Amino acid sequence: MDLSLFFAGTAGSVPSARRGLPALLLRAGGDRLLFDCGEGTQQQLLRSIGLPEIDAVFVTHYHLDHWLGLLGMIKTFDLRARERPLTVHGPPGLRALFEAMRPVIGRTGYALEPVELEPHDEVRFGSYVIAAFPVDHRVPAYGYAYIEDDRPGRFDAAAARALGVPDGPDFGRLQHGEQVAGVRPEQVVGPPRPGRRIVVSGDTRPYQTTEVYAHDADVLVHEATFLEDERARARETAHSTAGQAAALAKEAGVRLLALTHLSTRYFPRDVRDEARAMFPATVVPRDFDAIEIPFPERGEPALVKPEREPAPAAPAAP
Repeated sequence: MDLSLFFAGTAGSVPSARRGLPALLLRAGGDRLLFDCGEGTQQQLLRSIGLPEIDAVFVTHYHLDHWLGLLGMIKTFDLRARERPLTVHGPPGLRALFEAMRPVIGRTGYALEPVELEPHDEVRFGSYVIAAFPVDHRVPAYGYAYIEDDRPGRFDAAAARALGVPDGPDFGRLQHGEQVAGVRPEQVVGPPRPGRRIVVSGDTRPYQTTEVYAHDADVLVHEATFLEDERARARETAHSTAGQAAALAKEAGVRLLALTHLSTRYFPRDVRDEARAMFPATVVPRDFDAIEIPFPERGEPALVKPEREPAPAAPAAP
């Protein structure tokens, strides 16, 4: 199954000309899950990959920069005659928020359901779950983990042939756990292989629960609102520095760290360099970048940048 992250908005509380407010689209096979939906998210998607039929939304917390874009997106889906239900998940308080927005949203031609999650609740989608876990912010807030089911072990065709199993349907039976002609599956099938894991921190101070969920994760998307020179300010506002996010990624043993929620006070390269001094496998995505996450045996997670229009040439000297 193809698995990727698309960064629709990577700014902190204030958008800039180059970075929109927080929004991250997870693409898992045919599923499209949106994590946070800051103001302007639908426009960001329309400018890049198009506005997909989102399957579900997961809100990390209720500061305006993380959910205000929902209003416009919900109405756009209605005007496009969406028929499939849309479920919006979030921490406790989501139903009260939707009730307050009801006069603005009005009726929708599709079922719109807010679902409040308890800490560590899991939402099942086919072969994976999205798990909610509490983080440490100024308001109730969650991070989310994409956790894929374990995969069957690798099938050793050569070993099966050596044991007298002919090519064909018997190979499939062994792979599905059946014994064939006295050959047991464990003789030719390796141990189960862990599924892929992606963790999204949301807004938070460095927090042990994040580290636990990010253990051996393929990708950790962590906020980096400050640099170390403003660690005290980060602590006061319940945010993280780039160095703290890198330290957490190192302890958790993640394969790739992606830093988001960037403040306009810093150059992205300074955020990147501070983190890489602690954890070299760090990237700082721009809006419309993506990260592709293959199965481990097929390669490492990789940042993919879109083809951007070249800057206009300077006028010729008279």
